[in-house]
Amino acid sequence: MKITLIVILVVLLFGGLLVFGTVKSTYNNLATEKVAIDAQWAQVDVALQRRSDLIPNLVETVKGFAKHEETVFKDIADARAALLGARTPQEKIEANGRLDGTLGRLLLLQENYPQLRSNENFLRLQDELAGTENRIAVERRKYNESVQRYNTDIALFPSNVIAGMFGFRPNDAYFKTEAGARQSPHVKF
Repeated sequence: MKITLIVILVVLLFGGLLVFGTVKSTYNNLATEKVAIDAQWAQVDVALQRRSDLIPNLVETVKGFAKHEETVFKDIADARAALLGARTPQEKIEANGRLDGTLGRLLLLQENYPQLRSNENFLRLQDELAGTENRIAVERRKYNESVQRYNTDIALFPSNVIAGMFGFRPNDAYFKTEAGARQSPHVKF
């Protein structure tokens, strides 16, 4: 009887340690992934800020050639202000989508103003903007991968149970491709 009781206690002790270890490991993994999402978002935010800083110079260059395109300039200023005023990742993602559209309209102005295509400052700014857009695309992809990994982990068993116990919630702040973004704007260079 004593041996059976000792065996049961040892099995319960090992079982308890196993459960505790699983909970601790899963909690730490989820917490690490949540921090990774925040760190990856910071990288996206830096790239978005860099692009936002380039836009006023680009707009001023274009204004010199296209003075009567006030609607485009106002829309860009409004979209940029919305991006700078956004606080949460979801707000910034939405404001970024708006800025993408208005910036595309600004770049399309070069079709109407051929002399703009030969302006050295415009070409330099356009090149810097293209490089920044590439960095944004890379950082968006990394951010989305971090969010996807986190969301997948909190959806799987037993992580979903532990996530629910400790308040980990899915993160829905993904960058998504806009429907019109899959088509080329037909810009002539």
